[in-house]
Amino acid sequence: MAEDSIRLNGFSSGLAVLLSDDDPKGNPQKSHLISYHGDIGNQAVERTIEYIFDLPHKSVALTSNTVDIKFICSILKNQAQRYPDSDDYSRDGVFFNDHGCGPYIVCMDKSSMCGEFKTVRKPLLVESRSVFSSARVNACVWKGKWMYEVTLETAGIQQIGWATLLCPFTEQKGVGDSEHSYAFDGRRVTKWNKEHRAYGQPWVVGDVIGCCIDFDAKEISFYRNGVSLGVAFDGIRKVGPAIGYYPAISLSEGERCDLNFGSRPFKYPVEGFRPIQAPPERVAFTTYLLQCLSRLLEVQCLERSESAYFQKLRRVKRFAPLKELFCPISHGICEKFYNIVESSEWSTEYIAWGVLSSFLVDVFGSQAPHDYSSLDRVIDLLLKFPGANSLLQHVIVALSYSCKVAPLVLTECPYSGSYPYLALACHIVRRKDMMVLWWKSLDFGFSLEGFLSMKSPNKQDLHCLIPSVWWPGSCEDVGNESSMMLTMSALSGAVAKIEEMHRDLCSLVIRFIPPGCPPQLPGSVFRTFIQNCIVKTRGVDHKMVSSGISSNTVILSLYNVILHMLSEGFSMEDSSGSTTSSRTNSGIAIGFLHRRGKRNFPVDLFFRNDTYCSGVPRIGGTMCHLSKSHQVTDDEKKEVQWDEGYTDDGDSRITHSTLQKPCCCSTPEVEVFEMSKDSVKYPGKVSKGPCKSMPEKSTPVAAECSARSFSDEIVDKPSSSDQSETDFGYRPLHNLGSVPMMDQLSSEALREEELLDIMLLLYHLGVAPKFRQAFYFMSHQSQSISLLDDTDKQIREKSSVEQVKRLKEARNVYREELVDCVKHCVWYRASLFSRWKQRGLYATCMWVVDLLLVLSDIDTVFLYIPEFYVESLVDSFHALRRSDPPFVSSSVFIKHGLSSFVTFIAKHFNDHRISSADIKDLLLQSISVLVQYKDFLVAFENNKEAVQRMPKALLAAFDNRSWLPVTNILLRLCKGSGFAVSRHAESSSSALFQVLLREACIHDEELFSSFLNRLFNMLSWTMTEFSMSIREMQDNYEIVDLQQRKCSAIFDISCNLARILEFCMREIPQAFLFGPDMNLRRLTEWIIFILNHIISAADSEFFDMSIRRPGQNQEKTNRTMILAPLVGIIVNLMDACSDPGREKLNDVISVFVSMDCPTVHYGLQYLLSYNWSIVLRGDASVTKLARLEEFSSYLRSRTEELNSRGEIETQSGDDETEDSCCICYNNNSDAFFEPCHHTSCFGCISRHLLNSQRCFFCNATVSAVVTVEPKGAQSR
Repeated sequence: MAEDSIRLNGFSSGLAVLLSDDDPKGNPQKSHLISYHGDIGNQAVERTIEYIFDLPHKSVALTSNTVDIKFICSILKNQAQRYPDSDDYSRDGVFFNDHGCGPYIVCMDKSSMCGEFKTVRKPLLVESRSVFSSARVNACVWKGKWMYEVTLETAGIQQIGWATLLCPFTEQKGVGDSEHSYAFDGRRVTKWNKEHRAYGQPWVVGDVIGCCIDFDAKEISFYRNGVSLGVAFDGIRKVGPAIGYYPAISLSEGERCDLNFGSRPFKYPVEGFRPIQAPPERVAFTTYLLQCLSRLLEVQCLERSESAYFQKLRRVKRFAPLKELFCPISHGICEKFYNIVESSEWSTEYIAWGVLSSFLVDVFGSQAPHDYSSLDRVIDLLLKFPGANSLLQHVIVALSYSCKVAPLVLTECPYSGSYPYLALACHIVRRKDMMVLWWKSLDFGFSLEGFLSMKSPNKQDLHCLIPSVWWPGSCEDVGNESSMMLTMSALSGAVAKIEEMHRDLCSLVIRFIPPGCPPQLPGSVFRTFIQNCIVKTRGVDHKMVSSGISSNTVILSLYNVILHMLSEGFSMEDSSGSTTSSRTNSGIAIGFLHRRGKRNFPVDLFFRNDTYCSGVPRIGGTMCHLSKSHQVTDDEKKEVQWDEGYTDDGDSRITHSTLQKPCCCSTPEVEVFEMSKDSVKYPGKVSKGPCKSMPEKSTPVAAECSARSFSDEIVDKPSSSDQSETDFGYRPLHNLGSVPMMDQLSSEALREEELLDIMLLLYHLGVAPKFRQAFYFMSHQSQSISLLDDTDKQIREKSSVEQVKRLKEARNVYREELVDCVKHCVWYRASLFSRWKQRGLYATCMWVVDLLLVLSDIDTVFLYIPEFYVESLVDSFHALRRSDPPFVSSSVFIKHGLSSFVTFIAKHFNDHRISSADIKDLLLQSISVLVQYKDFLVAFENNKEAVQRMPKALLAAFDNRSWLPVTNILLRLCKGSGFAVSRHAESSSSALFQVLLREACIHDEELFSSFLNRLFNMLSWTMTEFSMSIREMQDNYEIVDLQQRKCSAIFDISCNLARILEFCMREIPQAFLFGPDMNLRRLTEWIIFILNHIISAADSEFFDMSIRRPGQNQEKTNRTMILAPLVGIIVNLMDACSDPGREKLNDVISVFVSMDCPTVHYGLQYLLSYNWSIVLRGDASVTKLARLEEFSSYLRSRTEELNSRGEIETQSGDDETEDSCCICYNNNSDAFFEPCHHTSCFGCISRHLLNSQRCFFCNATVSAVVTVEPKGAQSR
């Protein structure tokens, strides 16, 4: 009877009872289950249950052979008592102001807000919509130890911390700007408490900042990703209840952050600190339940194992078969689990973000091979219960969040960073029901952004990721080179894995057909998502674009996904579930960018008025202006077609159809095989086994172009499953239109050309800035190496102890900068310069430049091309050219596929149809950079368009805006033709373009006259600025870094301009000797100015230091740079005046004498005695110096002759003020303007009228110039 009573009061099934009371003696007994069945054959089941539920040994005894859900629930009901809630539920020390959020729920206190906040996602992901927005929350703390977390969605100016009610918020002041508040700002790396001081580390997007306040120690500290930044403030003021410290934030416009006060588990909890908002009840018990489920799956895996060890365990009945037990046990666990989940509205999110997400990651595995079958079984199990939809939607968002904040860890590579969460999410949403569930959630776009995020490291992160560095010429440990290369390889592998998962996820989204009516085509969801991302990044919905948003890695990830699709190929399954293929003759799906033959492009893409492309500037101006001034007919909006490479010369044309392949498809076979041997086809169906993502199809790309057989490429290729190749569907993306859908929706198909259009915009918005950052560090690395080597050399040469000490201090600074640069370069090499990316980028340049050249022949359509097409083309071309490691050698980079790029920039850098001066400058800068290299200069010389257009176009483009890049181009083309130039300059100059420039100047006198006038103007301005800067530094007796940089830059420009003037004097001397007198006079003035201000500089060492930038070679940067072209001009003058009667030489000398400058003779003697031995070579140079000496001698004799005749007189001061020109003070005022009658000399007036048609005294419009002659006045 006793047993019956126990059985009645125990489990309802009557199988067993839990004895947990104290014994009669008062000693507590360990809880255990007592079996009322003595059958030894059932002991294995009991032991299995004990293991799964973590029960004491032999505490379970079954009274029957049946284990049902009620029995399992009875066990769990008793086990729940072992998991009470923790101390985190105590709210002692917290005061809440209820603002309608619910009891003990933390939310933003709207009454405290200054500015405007937008809630991007509930509960507390907020964005500032004002210049500076501040707010507190509705809860304050006043004793104990408390914390909250801030996840950075952007990385701009944000002040986060704590504030009392006494802290005022204004449009200029926020948290930390008064003595009643404390804040940390990682953008400026400062802490704020009325005053600011340096503190912490720079933060990046995805960082989780822990804000902790300890009233016991009276301290406030901050954590970055769980790592303490140190105590920020100590001795904080004591407060009482209701007037404590409130969590508070201040954000600049466009800045976003996600606040977590305890509504979700902390990402990086700090021991001893509690969340302000209490977690839901019984969370600890949910952890136990999922642990039980995990052990159940573990036992199931043991049962499925075919190894001899586990077969032996089954024979001895160590674990009982689970075919009958799995269902009741798993359902019993889930029933209890869902009871807790549904207990409150906050429980679902908290549990999904915490224990459930961690549990799913553990089940699936953070590294390959993953346990697909166990995860599928868990998902199937969870979906059987009400509330599963909401729970799993939260799980997907939680995984997305983890991708945002997950850092790369070197020891975990290649399965590091966001990979575990991405792989798990990809497998979950591969299920059709889960994809639909995800798409229906309000967080679909938000979570997809999170999945495509990849956290970038800051300086401190790089220190951990890249522990060893090495650079060419480094004297560091010899093992550092191999260590650094291994590190870079590991990081590249990790980035590749993450990008593979990005492609996997995006391909699932592209294939997804949303349910509903009317039906949509595959790709519509992906298109909408990308458009929304572009709108956000461009700031269309903002008044200002946040600095944090502009650096969003989502844009970079989307670009990489699309680039891989277009370059390496893309597999597609139609809506009916069957698979079809569109293959080439060799049986391979070829990437869109690498297909040969005819190409086409839908021009109507340029005429859309979608939100995401609204306001995009066009080549011809704004869309609004063009729609009124240049209307386009329907015929012009049709698709354009052309043959690949049709603009290239027939003999030199290299395309995907020619025998010689472009660089993007001429990869050596061995390298192609190495890159592709791990590639695995992507399964078109849902698979319960391991599912691989789309491969890097370098093999198909090369195979299509070289007509290699497909069978040769798949030898020894590992299979992804036991399915045959026919089970895998491959279809080029442009064939999506053939999916059997309604005709009226065919225009909505996502075409490859549209993806190309989107990809170019993504490159412009997010990829180009990344490349610029990478090249900054690469350039700075080279400069730092040079500085370090120069410093080491000086240390070896200096004998003074004090000098050596200063040099060693400088060396430490240079080395630290160099190490930082090297680490950044390693990171960018790993993340930006994958081989397949370089290949795709090259093919993109080929495709786009062909398109632009085709459209340039259609005037109206050309005007509507978005500017970002040109910007992305030019930027990607140079990014590929400068990539490290190099894609191909410079000798074939343009020749084998991109000769049309030279055609485009040469044809359009001065195109009047291009309205934007920035675009023209961009094209000019490209020419300026390319002609600096011999291999690229040869490409220009062999380009018909460049030879025909460039000379005249360059002279015409030398205006007030573009003169600097044109100067660099002309200098490069004319290099080697001047006095005292290097052998390298002579060998790398372009004799062809020198002839073409000479002919252009001779045949178009008006163009050359205008060019020469602007050249003199620029020379006058640069030399005046330079001399003033030098004098200012000499007066202050110090060289300031900013002034030195200015001096150096202006001096370099002046030298370049002088070289161009020397070329003009040598090639077109008639312009100075037989042209307007003003040309010769201006030339003479410039020569005398140089002789006065450069040669007469008192302190030559000070002068040379002023023009030398840090790291520049002393032997290459000195006054020789300006004196050499000066000598060349004088010698060229002498050579041009070699007529028998020396009439022209007399004219030249007369102009020099008329300047009445006594320092000329001293200056010429200085030039003759100058040490030219360093730069002069051979007899020709000696002959030129002899000509200079001849000119000096002739000038001296002519001056003495005129002095003896009394023809040179010094005017008195009275005469000068009365009769001389008030502009030059050198000639008499012999002309006046009409109609204002202001007088000056005719020379000054003529020079002024070259640049302006207004009087330089009164600004009146000049109608005529009248000269005053002895016998009357005559209009000219």
